[in-house]
Amino acid sequence: MKPAVRKIALERMQILIDNAISNAITNPELSQRQAHLARRISSRHNIRMPYPLRMVFCKKCKLFIAPGINSKIRLGRSSVKSIRITCNLCGHTYRKIISQ
Repeated sequence: MKPAVRKIALERMQILIDNAISNAITNPELSQRQAHLARRISSRHNIRMPYPLRMVFCKKCKLFIAPGINSKIRLGRSSVKSIRITCNLCGHTYRKIISQ
């Protein structure tokens, strides 16, 4: 794949996810559509989505979850420091370990 095509695809994915986060409160259907388009760009051009973009998708239902809008974010209370993210769409909870 040409580096120019890869660069354009990454820029467009970033723009779509940013717009999806900003539209999550006012128009949730539009934000889901924008996030879906970003995933399609990633799969069509065979580009792995960067970690900050991947973390706004649920691991189970693969839908867009805006932090604090249609997901709950809690800090873990165990000896292992972690962030628990619960998807309000499917109810799945997963953890992100915080390195110390």
